[in-house]
Amino acid sequence: MRTSSMHRIIRRLSCIVAVIILTACANQHGLYQWGSYEDQVYALYSSPGKSSPDEQIAKLEADGEKARAQGRSPPPGHYAHLGYLYFQTGKLDQAIASFETEKVLFPESRPYMDRLIGRIRK
Repeated sequence: MRTSSMHRIIRRLSCIVAVIILTACANQHGLYQWGSYEDQVYALYSSPGKSSPDEQIAKLEADGEKARAQGRSPPPGHYAHLGYLYFQTGKLDQAIASFETEKVLFPESRPYMDRLIGRIRK
């Protein structure tokens, strides 16, 4: 009798733990809003010229706005890639601003962003 009631208790506790874990997982939204960033980077290198830098800029800017509206941040590299696209289109001030934003959000990128900014300013 003791063993069967112990098994019932263990089963009930297992069910409760499973529900708690599943609920916690269902509420996770992730730290970053990736949007189309990964697809943009992949397309840039796998199919160069398939979409123009201006089209890519529009998509990444929309992704950034969507992330901010959701209270999340674009992923690491988002603003660096955006800065690169601005550089390609000759929008140097916007490129520098994007690189500066990348530095602020992701301090580990500072040395590389500083190098890119320095080259633009030369």
